[in-house]
Amino acid sequence: MGKDFAFGLAIGMIGGALIIANSYQARKFVKDGQQQIKAKASEVCKKKKKSEEYESEDEE
Repeated sequence: MGKDFAFGLAIGMIGGALIIANSYQARKFVKDGQQQIKAKASEVCKKKKKSEEYESEDEE
């Protein structure tokens, strides 16, 4: 059972990679998703940085 699952998982990953590699629309979708994740991560980092600056001003 475990070997079958691992084999199916590996085949699915390879198949997905081939679909992404050969499809412009799918590559664009992945790139757009990555850009959205990067934007959200930078927002979170900025908010955290502001919060840390605010806390350090309170300590003074």
